[in-house]
Amino acid sequence: MSFVKGIELIKMAEKANTSVIAFNCLDYNMVASVIAAAERVKKPAMIMLLPEHATKNKVTTFEAFGAMVKAMAEKATVPIALHLDHCYDEEEIKRAIDAGFTSVMYDASQYDLDENIRRTKAVVWYAHSKGVMVEAELGSVGLAQNNDNEKADFYTKPEAVKKFTEATDVDALAIAIGNAHGDYPFPPKLDLERLDEINAITDVPLVLHGGSGIPEDQLAEAFSRGINKFNYGTDTMHCYNDAVLAYHKAHEPAGSNDMIGEAEFVQKAITDFLAKKLDLVKL
Repeated sequence: MSFVKGIELIKMAEKANTSVIAFNCLDYNMVASVIAAAERVKKPAMIMLLPEHATKNKVTTFEAFGAMVKAMAEKATVPIALHLDHCYDEEEIKRAIDAGFTSVMYDASQYDLDENIRRTKAVVWYAHSKGVMVEAELGSVGLAQNNDNEKADFYTKPEAVKKFTEATDVDALAIAIGNAHGDYPFPPKLDLERLDEINAITDVPLVLHGGSGIPEDQLAEAFSRGINKFNYGTDTMHCYNDAVLAYHKAHEPAGSNDMIGEAEFVQKAITDFLAKKLDLVKL
């Protein structure tokens, strides 16, 4: 149990023909909520950090976040992994690996195929030398607010998958099949036929980003057809913010400065929410 490598959870999901869920987190409260939810439903989980939260927003550091998650995961009763989400910078990848992240995502999908291969291959070589798995992206997941999930030009091209995975030796591949980051203006429709085609081409586990807002019936189909890692962030952040607002509304004015009470309230709200999401998978 406890703190494990990311590849272990993905392989576990692959063997069970389902997906592990990876949650974006910012702080102790969110990490504690993920672990509590996972323990409640007895499911493994991945905790993710976006690099800009350490480098731009500076709400944490790679080192502090890595040490915190490792310490908390080692006491967990279910397997927990630590993943660096959507990183575009090779040096940040190295910092995260040095800080104890058990898997990383390097995204060079903004480049053409050959350049994506060249850059990703270099990151894979370094990460594998440290025993860390690498997730890469092919196609462009984009932003839901721009309706990128409806733009076929953004979708992963099946004919490029074999060349990319064999040339880079990546451990997992994030694909674009009608999914996008952020809030969808309308419920998305995943291109499951494209997923089938991609899954038939490669043995590399597939990853679905932009999980918030995708109908659960489509998720169940995707999990059974090759998606072995599923990223969930936007709705988790909404839950966090809504819980903070609800606490202050319920406790104004006397309890509005009770930070401990607020933290406990928020953690319970997120835990309850995430436990329901974890029940979507059959691990």
